[in-house]
Amino acid sequence: MVKDGDPSWKPTFIVKPDGGCQGDGIYLIKDPNDIRLAGTLQSRPAVVQEYICKPLLIDKLKFDIRLYVLLKSLDPLEIYIAKDGLSRFCTEPYQEPSPKNLHHIFMHLTNYSLNIHSGNFVHSDSTSTGSKRTFSSILCRLSSKGVDIKKVWSDIISLVIKTVIALTPELKVFYQSDIPAGRPGPTCFQVTTASSQ
Repeated sequence: MVKDGDPSWKPTFIVKPDGGCQGDGIYLIKDPNDIRLAGTLQSRPAVVQEYICKPLLIDKLKFDIRLYVLLKSLDPLEIYIAKDGLSRFCTEPYQEPSPKNLHHIFMHLTNYSLNIHSGNFVHSDSTSTGSKRTFSSILCRLSSKGVDIKKVWSDIISLVIKTVIALTPELKVFYQSDIPAGRPGPTCFQVTTASSQ
């Protein structure tokens, strides 16, 4: 792989085991041959994707965004997006992945359950500081730097709609198998969240 005409550039990959939670088993690699076969791919499938090496940083820290989406109906499709969400921050200043820092989980993984164990984790009652912040505080910060927040929201809404449309056929299958027609009681189920690292 060559990026921007640089033949020496090699991508970094993030490996996320299936069924994992709270950062369990996630790791970075430079060489696809470094995927840990024992206990991961042989017994547990994993998603391997290219790692974003130049993420947007705030206070020199990598962060993620967790937004909440409600699918009120699949047919007709009815989607609601919460006006605020959560941003989780790494607790070590970010550096591009290198063989020396691939294992620095507090630099590369935003999972709260991991970073809470860092000596740099900041508990805060403020919504705009600390290792967990509101998404609206991130938008305020970006707006103060000249970012068009209306465009950001428009892009987020577009991404949510496209994602839900792509998942709708599979969601309908799950819905019909979990909640048969005419079954009394609530007619809802939870779709797990996805976040980027």
